[in-house]
Amino acid sequence: MTKIFRRYFMTGLLVVVPLYFSYYVLSAIVNYMDSILTLLPVSLRPDTFLPFHVPGLGIIFTVAVIFLIGLLTANFLGRSVVSLTEKIMAKVPVVRMVYNATKQFMETFFAQEHQGFRKVVLVEFPRKGIYSMGFLTSKVTGEMKDKTTNEPMVCVFVPTTPNPTSGFFVVLPEKEVINLDMKVEDAFKVIMTGGMVIPNNDEFKAHIPNNKDKGLANS
Repeated sequence: MTKIFRRYFMTGLLVVVPLYFSYYVLSAIVNYMDSILTLLPVSLRPDTFLPFHVPGLGIIFTVAVIFLIGLLTANFLGRSVVSLTEKIMAKVPVVRMVYNATKQFMETFFAQEHQGFRKVVLVEFPRKGIYSMGFLTSKVTGEMKDKTTNEPMVCVFVPTTPNPTSGFFVVLPEKEVINLDMKVEDAFKVIMTGGMVIPNNDEFKAHIPNNKDKGLANS
């Protein structure tokens, strides 16, 4: 009887816990976005003229505002305002560092040719013989390339477990990188669970020879 109860309890737990955390995260996001509506005058807030509160209006409002800003900055006047704003931000000591870094990151991340975080790799880190899963972010150029070696170098972000938002930035020779056919979503599952969740090996049998190849020939 105890074994039966334990089995069904664990089965129910595997269903309830992911649903609870998904609901918790989604609720937190919706509530936070809805709080943005408090920036509007009371007379313009949806709750003023609606008979009941509608969750998620803050998300719709935020998306609409971002779209409107993008639409306005697409013309000559909008670009002039943005250019003037950037010149002002560039003169503020601390703010310019944050603004420039964030702007460059966003421009790079959303560029069509950007391949960072779309390629899962294995690297020998933190020492030889120990492999860590990471994400290829870019090929090394500029000063880092000139002051390392003449061989091709790459940048890899190695996330930590179970929090993949923190990690290590490593620069290493391209030939020492092992490409994986694993999807980015599956790689995050492996990292966040500490290896307890591994993608179905049957999906990768046809790619096993490629997995052993080193380098970025296929990237």
